[in-house]
Amino acid sequence: MAKAELFRRARYFLRDGVFIEMLIWRVPSAVRGSRHSFKYSLALIVDGECVLRYDNEAGKGDHRHFGGEEIPYVFTSMDALIVDFRADVEGWLDDNPEGEDREP
Repeated sequence: MAKAELFRRARYFLRDGVFIEMLIWRVPSAVRGSRHSFKYSLALIVDGECVLRYDNEAGKGDHRHFGGEEIPYVFTSMDALIVDFRADVEGWLDDNPEGEDREP
C-alpha cells in the first residue's frame, strides 16, 4: 500500500503571537469528500488559538473555518488554495491591526 508523502510543512511568524502553519500531504488516493491527491491543513494561529483554517477532513471534504463558521471550499489547485488562504490571512491582519482586539 502506498503511503502519504509530506509535500509541505511550514510555520511563518507574522507578528508577535501570530503565525500561519501549513501542513500538506500528497496522498495515494483522495480523502473521502475531496477529489484530489492532497490532505491539508492551513491555519492562522493568534495567541495560541486557531482563528482561520482551511482543511479537508475525511467525510467533510474541502472547507474553511472562520469566525465560528464552516464553509465549503472549491479546491481547484494547491497554488489557488494557498493564494486564497493567504488572501484571507491578509484580510484578517488588515481587520486586526497590532494591539487591537484580535477576535475575528
